[in-house]
Amino acid sequence: MVVQEKYMNLDKVNELISGTILLESHTSCDYTKAFASDLMSDVLRFQMENTVLITGLCTVQAIRTAEMSNISCLIFARDKHVTEEMIELAKENHIAVIVTGSTMFEVSGKLYQQGFEPVYR
Repeated sequence: MVVQEKYMNLDKVNELISGTILLESHTSCDYTKAFASDLMSDVLRFQMENTVLITGLCTVQAIRTAEMSNISCLIFARDKHVTEEMIELAKENHIAVIVTGSTMFEVSGKLYQQGFEPVYR
């Protein structure tokens, strides 16, 4: 039986996806939505409050896109290597960073099972 929650904090998200928190944001947030994409132009199209972004695009552009979209948590899938430059930029913009060996599909499925909503339907 799957227990659905209306929201999750960073630690619960991290535990659920078997990730590693590389950077915690000093702003506390309860996440209710998830969006998975490697195409940052798609991310910029939607309202992203209380949303985690799941991506395999491990570049500074992912951090910049999160900044412009008011995303406060980035999950890098598929064991991507996050650079110090990315960590510094995320820190400046109060964006939490998690890495996981899981695929974007697996992370999305786990969050969806726990009650996360998609950004759009």
